[in-house]
Amino acid sequence: MTELHPVEWLGDRVRWINTLKIPWEEEWVEARDYERVAVAIERMEIRGAPAIGVAAAFGVALAALYSGARDVEGLKADVRKAIERLGRTRPTAVNLFWALRRMGRVLEGNYGDTEELRRAIIKEAVRIFEEDVEVNKAIGRVGNEVIEDGDTILTHCNAGALATAGYGTALGVIRAAWESGKKIKVIATETRPVLQGARLTVWELVRDGVPVTLITDNMVGYVMSKGLVNKVFVGADRVLRTGHVINKIGTYTIAVLANRHGVPFYSAAPTSTIDLETPVEEVVIEERNPDEVRRVLGKLLITVPDVPVLNPAFDITPPELVEGIITEKGIARKPYEENIPKLLGKG
Repeated sequence: MTELHPVEWLGDRVRWINTLKIPWEEEWVEARDYERVAVAIERMEIRGAPAIGVAAAFGVALAALYSGARDVEGLKADVRKAIERLGRTRPTAVNLFWALRRMGRVLEGNYGDTEELRRAIIKEAVRIFEEDVEVNKAIGRVGNEVIEDGDTILTHCNAGALATAGYGTALGVIRAAWESGKKIKVIATETRPVLQGARLTVWELVRDGVPVTLITDNMVGYVMSKGLVNKVFVGADRVLRTGHVINKIGTYTIAVLANRHGVPFYSAAPTSTIDLETPVEEVVIEERNPDEVRRVLGKLLITVPDVPVLNPAFDITPPELVEGIITEKGIARKPYEENIPKLLGKG
């Protein structure tokens, strides 16, 4: 398997693959302006919680690199402005804010000149990227333990290399199982309305030679009722200390069906996705453009042009439906409120 890094630091610019163009075209975009990175996150050229965090860190690095400030305090002010702008891009994925907090902490040090501060900021952004790749591979190793030879795994949305700095979370588990020689198969949901499953997950798995079958979102109950699914693996945009999993819209429905049919449902995510502070009732669920639903990929109109639309990007799966939360540090299991903090060394 050729390793894919969908967002990278090239020394003086950020480079990313435009996921809106996959599977038709592999378009790589380069930018030297943090505003362009922010827009890429908002448009979902860059998407997936870990990838958003890495891209935001690189955006901060661009702000530092190209700031015209002549003193350390001026440079810090420019960087804080970039952090504030990047923090407004998407409200739900916790990795974005985790990465921006890390970048902000760099500003707390004492620096002799602007160049020293610039180097520190860029070094931290690159470190976030490198850590994410290693963490994802560790998640794969941990999750591989619960996959059996011959399993058929259902996955929703895209939690692969394209959603991270590389390798993937839920797809990282699938990759690790495949690389270990297990003869597994994957069923991927299309994931309306932006079709990340049909476009991105299928593209990644075909690219790696992993057997994959595509289904529409409303076929999940059917394939489970026919005994065609052994396990479900999804990613997460946020995991609460209570074990609530915030992930792509439709995840909750799949978890309910999995529970009904006795299919173990797992979420795979780095510990940076875990939010120990926010209560479930205060989680902000992003509402996206109604035309994502009215039209297919912004083109073909499939309904009355001005019909009201509900378009939440995420839903919340309650902990009682979750068999385990797979992280680089191990698998958290019920009772989550006790075991998640313990896993993080904060129990």
